[in-house]
Amino acid sequence: MESLLRQPEWRIIDQSSVGPHFQALQSFGIDDTLCASVGAGQAPATARTWVHHQTIVLGIQDTKLPFLQDGLQFLKNNGWQPIVRNSGGLAVVLDEGVLNISLVLPEADKGIDINRGYDTMWLLIRQMFADFSLEIEAREIIGSYCPGSYDLSIGGKKFAGISQRRLRRGVAVQIYLCVNGSGSTRAELVREFYRLAKREQATKFAYPEIEPEVMASLSELFGMQLSINDVMLRLLTQLKQNSDHLYAGQLNETELELLPGYYQRIVDRNQKFL
Repeated sequence: MESLLRQPEWRIIDQSSVGPHFQALQSFGIDDTLCASVGAGQAPATARTWVHHQTIVLGIQDTKLPFLQDGLQFLKNNGWQPIVRNSGGLAVVLDEGVLNISLVLPEADKGIDINRGYDTMWLLIRQMFADFSLEIEAREIIGSYCPGSYDLSIGGKKFAGISQRRLRRGVAVQIYLCVNGSGSTRAELVREFYRLAKREQATKFAYPEIEPEVMASLSELFGMQLSINDVMLRLLTQLKQNSDHLYAGQLNETELELLPGYYQRIVDRNQKFL
């Protein structure tokens, strides 16, 4: 079975250096828009890169924490903006040292199996860092924040998590990559959020018991300082090798028409939960 990374055409939408005014709510609205347009065949397979400053992205389950407001107040008091995303998972940290990559693909007649979507992103990351002689594993890292079966790790330390969003025959496979900075410091922030938002109260849902030492950035794991631009160059190199045509683009006319509606849905969801 040919890799989903191999596409006749890849459009890249780079929003990795827009700046601190670029809100994560906009990002999730954009990815939903891309799912709809790519799924309908109105745009080619698209890779979007994005960076958000001082943002904590919560999952739906996080909004059910018994003392959620206490946790949210802690985040806000420390300069972090909490939002709720529309894909699965739990709380993650986004800051200027974390690169997010979304691969938005059209579902073929038989659809894209969920594991195949995850495997596509795992393959991409392995190819991007193939020059380092360290194995990148995909397995759940107990003690990490937002744990899942496709946590990406090196030597048992998690540096990335993958999620998927499926909408209107489009699939967005999304990853956050901790490129630089301290993985354990980010984990300590999330651990304190859960401590305040859950306390000792029993909950139906099992929230993670976070152990900061199991999380790290790629710079820490590789023993060299990597920048967002370094990783962007590696991404572009791989996309170029996996397509006949790679080009930088923006939202097309159809997408610009769809975006306000999808963005408003995200805003409404956040007003409901937060």
